[in-house]
Amino acid sequence: MKRILAASVAIAALAGVSACGSSANEASSSDASSDSKISVIASINQWGSVARDLGGDKVNVTSIMTNTNVEAHDYEPSTSDVAKFTSAKVVVVNGADYDPWATKAASSTKATLVDAAEAGGKKSGDNPHVWFSAAVRTAAADAITKAYEKAMPDQKTYFAGLNTEWKAKEQKLEATIKESSTKLKGVNYAATESVAWYLADDLGMKDVTPSGYAQASANESEPSPADITAYQQALGTGDIKMLVFNSQEADSVTDQITSAAKKNNVPIVDLTEQMPKQYNDLLDWMNALVSDFAKSVE
Repeated sequence: MKRILAASVAIAALAGVSACGSSANEASSSDASSDSKISVIASINQWGSVARDLGGDKVNVTSIMTNTNVEAHDYEPSTSDVAKFTSAKVVVVNGADYDPWATKAASSTKATLVDAAEAGGKKSGDNPHVWFSAAVRTAAADAITKAYEKAMPDQKTYFAGLNTEWKAKEQKLEATIKESSTKLKGVNYAATESVAWYLADDLGMKDVTPSGYAQASANESEPSPADITAYQQALGTGDIKMLVFNSQEADSVTDQITSAAKKNNVPIVDLTEQMPKQYNDLLDWMNALVSDFAKSVE
């Protein structure tokens, strides 16, 4: 409830700023030359990196969430965060209820909204970690390119070229995924949270996370002691060949799960929701994770 209230206050403040500055914004937009850059706001840094790669030197991209030490599901945008949306011509959100604060902030502006989940055919209630899906990444990239072409139509050829370059990298990643799936197809894994479900699915892996724990995680509620015990016991049976651990959402419960995995020599793949700073872009990060998954079963 506090998170919703904080976001609402920030967005209300944005509405006031937008109302006061609408005339100036409209004037600056109409007077913009073809050499001006498109201002882009992305809710999370992984989509921000895609927006940057697809825009080249014609865009200025600002990502709001960049810190892997922040619990993504509990993120509360500050007034200054939300105010950044006022000058945006394009806003890229994840969607699927992952970042509703960003969608609301964008609705108070005249920016073109790109909803990555929606572009990829996902909706509220679906697994929201859609950047792990090859199909959604490609669909979102096309939607971003379309938004850029709308904002700067005289640069359509330029944006189309960057889209082609990006897709070549995505296709190379998908070839790596296909190759890695020869090792990983049918491998049973469990997860502390279903953050990498789409990637594991693309790799042909089987999610065998104990149902009680999985349901509690999906509902963002605490698993019962019985759920935790069942998970610990499952890790000792030998059926689970890998544990996928979202270290960005670590707590005392996940400590118990990872401890049980280590005790039973179950390999752990450690990942986060926000893209770590050492990676240049989303595709570099995905390539590294595919390698981590493959190495864990060698």
